[in-house]
Amino acid sequence: MMSADEGRAEIAAAPRTNYKAQRQAMAAGDADALGALLADVFTLTHMTGYLQPRSEWLADVRSGEMTHHAIVDVDVSVDVNGDTPVLTVRTRTEATIWGGHGTWPLQLRVHFVRVGGSWLASDTVASTWR
Repeated sequence: MMSADEGRAEIAAAPRTNYKAQRQAMAAGDADALGALLADVFTLTHMTGYLQPRSEWLADVRSGEMTHHAIVDVDVSVDVNGDTPVLTVRTRTEATIWGGHGTWPLQLRVHFVRVGGSWLASDTVASTWR
């Protein structure tokens, strides 16, 4: 039988794996791979406050309207409250978003839900950090 600490460690590892795959899919512009990592109810809240539904975000990645050139993780942590993990990552993200190009210090808070046997991102909130 697994101890509580082992269970929490297992729950904390899954979001890290999912996020790493999200980062790779975004950098590759692979909307299909990215979509497989997101729950159907997924939303992305941009640093501007714009709440973007999953389908629209994936369409923007697919069309190149959102192109992620480089995503460098500065700090990654996972908080497990009960059985609901939340990943917080600080990145330096170089991207072209709707025609604007830049490198932003982004903090992402990604909530996860268990769907079947997988942990999928249910929402991401992006803000800036210093």
